[in-house]
Amino acid sequence: MTLDDLRAFVAVCEAGSLSAVARDLGCTQSAVSQRIKRLERAAGIGLLERRPRGVAPTQAGRILHRAAADGLSGLELALRRLADLRAGDGGTVRVTTGATTVRHFMSDAVVAFRARHPHVNLEFQTESSSRRCFEAVADGSSELAWITIGPPVRGIEQHPVIGLPWVLAVRADDPLAARERIEPEELAGIRHIRLPENSTSRMRLDGHLSHRDSGPVPPPSTTSVADWDTALLLAELGVGPAVVPRLPGLRTTAHPALRLVPIAALPPLATGWAVRQWAALSPAAVAFAETVNACLDGEETAPGVRP
Repeated sequence: MTLDDLRAFVAVCEAGSLSAVARDLGCTQSAVSQRIKRLERAAGIGLLERRPRGVAPTQAGRILHRAAADGLSGLELALRRLADLRAGDGGTVRVTTGATTVRHFMSDAVVAFRARHPHVNLEFQTESSSRRCFEAVADGSSELAWITIGPPVRGIEQHPVIGLPWVLAVRADDPLAARERIEPEELAGIRHIRLPENSTSRMRLDGHLSHRDSGPVPPPSTTSVADWDTALLLAELGVGPAVVPRLPGLRTTAHPALRLVPIAALPPLATGWAVRQWAALSPAAVAFAETVNACLDGEETAPGVRP
């Protein structure tokens, strides 16, 4: 049994096809089959069963797949960290983020980190949801991911950093722009642009509103959004009000046609880091995360959330 055998087995379980994995690995289907047979001989039990279309893991195969997938992702990450150690002061910090996370949460930190660690590479991978960010951390393609803090995820640590207050974003000429604050109960009467479907931020907001007995949330506008920035832009263009978290450093002076009315009664939205194990992060990754945390220090934070 070798690591390459385990890698091939995990790939077959996830693809459901020997031939597809053979194409990806640049080898023959027979070579992939031989790797699986070596594992079965070592385990003393069948690991795959043929189906009308492709193959699927047996009960024993599912047990091995879960263990091998977790172990391989950790091993791949460890091997990258060993390569970073060989590089001395250099190495690479791999971060998975949302589309606009770097601009809103990390721009100052990137500049500060680059000045202190000029030989460390920063690699940013963009994903569309916290779920995809968790997957990047779980499979070892990233050490760090910036996420909206959500329910526990197996094998992932979530570290809150900053809480974002909720606001109603409206055009300056909207009657609501003169308000000092909006109560959550009033949102039921405002046809606002809502956050992306199935996003953690939307689930958090809807959960807060339902717990307050504020009535049904009004139907969203016909214009859909993929991120917070788009919701803010559409609100500034007058498409409709948008309920969004107030992003760090967002200044209305940069958006003269936009007003942000606080919804102070709602708990702030917690955001922060997702990692496999904080104690196992590379020194460079810890340094980058701590630089981001320090640059965000002073922004408004939620109770119990550290800057």
